[in-house]
Amino acid sequence: MPLNTDTRRTADEKEPAATPAEPAAPETSQEAASSEAPAETSPETPSSPTPDETAPEAPSSGTPTETSPKTPSSGTPDTPDATEPVADATEPVAEGTRTDGADGAERADRTDQAGDTAAVPGAPDATPAPAPAPAPDATPDLAPAPSGPLSRLRAARRTWREGHPTAARVLRDGVTVLAAVLVLAALLLPNRMHMRPAQFVRIPVEALFGAALLVTLPRRWRLLAAWVCGLGLGALTVLNFFDMGFYEFLGRRFDIVIDWALLGDAKSYLNDTLGKGGTTAVLLGALVLVLVLIVLIALAVVRLGELLARHRHTTGRTLLILSMVWMVCAVLGLRIDGVPLASQHSIALARSRAEAVRDTLRDEREFAKTAKADAFGNTPPAQLVPDLRGKDMMFTFIESYGRSAIEDPVMAPGVNKTLAASTEALAKSGFHARSGWLTSATYGGSSWLGHSTFLSGLWIDNQNRYRTVTNSDHLSLTKAFRKTGDWDTVGIMPGVQKGWPEAKFYGLDKVYNAFQMGYEGPKFSWSTMPDQYALEAFQRLEHGKKRDKPLMSEIILTSSHQPWAPVPKMVDWGEVGDGSVYDSIEKAGKRPGDVFYDSTKVKQEYGRSIQYSVTALTQFLQRYGDKDTVLVFLGDHQPVAKVSGDGADHQVPVSIVAKDPKVLDKIADWHFTEGLRPAKDAPVWRMSSFRDRFLTAYGSTPHPSKG
Repeated sequence: MPLNTDTRRTADEKEPAATPAEPAAPETSQEAASSEAPAETSPETPSSPTPDETAPEAPSSGTPTETSPKTPSSGTPDTPDATEPVADATEPVAEGTRTDGADGAERADRTDQAGDTAAVPGAPDATPAPAPAPAPDATPDLAPAPSGPLSRLRAARRTWREGHPTAARVLRDGVTVLAAVLVLAALLLPNRMHMRPAQFVRIPVEALFGAALLVTLPRRWRLLAAWVCGLGLGALTVLNFFDMGFYEFLGRRFDIVIDWALLGDAKSYLNDTLGKGGTTAVLLGALVLVLVLIVLIALAVVRLGELLARHRHTTGRTLLILSMVWMVCAVLGLRIDGVPLASQHSIALARSRAEAVRDTLRDEREFAKTAKADAFGNTPPAQLVPDLRGKDMMFTFIESYGRSAIEDPVMAPGVNKTLAASTEALAKSGFHARSGWLTSATYGGSSWLGHSTFLSGLWIDNQNRYRTVTNSDHLSLTKAFRKTGDWDTVGIMPGVQKGWPEAKFYGLDKVYNAFQMGYEGPKFSWSTMPDQYALEAFQRLEHGKKRDKPLMSEIILTSSHQPWAPVPKMVDWGEVGDGSVYDSIEKAGKRPGDVFYDSTKVKQEYGRSIQYSVTALTQFLQRYGDKDTVLVFLGDHQPVAKVSGDGADHQVPVSIVAKDPKVLDKIADWHFTEGLRPAKDAPVWRMSSFRDRFLTAYGSTPHPSKG
């Protein structure tokens, strides 16, 4: 077949050039792109076609026809002749045309779809629309394959979609549905553990506003807004989960300003119960879950925003209908299972958090002023607790000893039996008790807030207040004894495992932490040692020594700390030794995982731990107390909601025990109940009021300081 060398070639004649062939030599590609003038040919090659040399018309389908050039190449056998037909360098490239060496049939199909007209057989002057040619510097045969992992992934995904169109469509629709479910769940998620299905079938007004915003924005701004809204919704969802945990364990929501410091204490608790390896795994898992959740919610919002924008008219009509339904539900107050159908849940949560931040910052400023004012701040030492001179004072906190231990039907029988038996045993030893109720500033945890509230006379219900008061000169109840100069002061702190600068605020001359009491036995979950051992160590190290002054002690008992497994058992006081006797007891005890997640078992074990702590304390008093011993003991807070129940109050028992009847006569007007068990109708005071009542009852004279 004659070779056509006309520089304006038809689409059908140029198709073979785009068909993959042997690679062209560099010189050929340069000549093809050099100039619009006809390429210089060898003498054997005719300069212009004759009628009988013209290539036959190609089929209308655009399929290239195979040609057999008569003129041999003038180059080497491996190099195509410079006169081999190539695409004109000046030929325009149609938009969207592939130049990657795809076969001619695929390009012809795409050309037909774009409206190109194929050549008509028998019409020699009718030139079909030229097919797009490769760019001058892009040789089809040498087009590089996709490079980079992202490009390969996209190519693989495109290939899979083309090969499995039905599965791809199902997957796409499924992902969209999951994105919608995730966004709606995030918008309607409550911040409490206990959820109802009705809470997730409401119409969130936030979704209506968000959809309207995304539909109206141009694409660039729509993507930006979708990412911002998605990340914000993800962060709000994470805070909701924090709230769930705080309500479950501390009876309040998470404070985003001051509660981050508690995460360190949570880590310490996990270290003590799970070990460092388990703690690391839990923390890493939690961090990954938080990041994945935020990113997934953001991606879901972006995907839904793009979908809504592609169907603007349908979206607009749907939003109009849903908005009308929402307004009707809001006006009529329609509810399902007590939950309003018209929801503003996320907006309300965001607003309440903003208000909480503002209130926290304001409270910090105001409390700093309050802490400086003290009714007994300027009281001379001689006028502080004159009616307790010569008494050995013990202020003792029993971990998580709350009203629920005395009144809950699961725990109460065992605890009340122990209280009755202990009251009787103390009476036989000459001790008598009076008991009432105090409302703690904390719940379920953060014991130090209860300790500081009781001893400072201030309401310390958050970490900021705690830092403020413990760094101030405010007079704590224990410091009042030191201020007189008539008492030695000591702290027994088995739960303290690091530096504790608060000792100065509490007026303690000496503090024994978990590593300074000679304990060689096993830990009982979080508790570093059994209460019986801590009390025996107190007797050995301080209480049993002869001294010139009476002793004032602050003692924190920890055996009733969650997770309440394993629980120690009482041993003979003479066998306590270095604590090794507890090895077999700890090994035979129950494991936290077998107890904590069962609502009945955890109550039973909690009750046993309270019985143990009360028994250890009262037996210590019987064994080592005398006519000058005065014991004040109380719970620092209620146990977690899993034990005390949802909506439980913050009340804890408080008891004063003494042999000297004059000590109890001083508080006769308190109307406390006789014995260790406070009556149901016994007086209930705020825990912060105890310091001033106690100081006043025992002869202290107020001399206020105004700061």
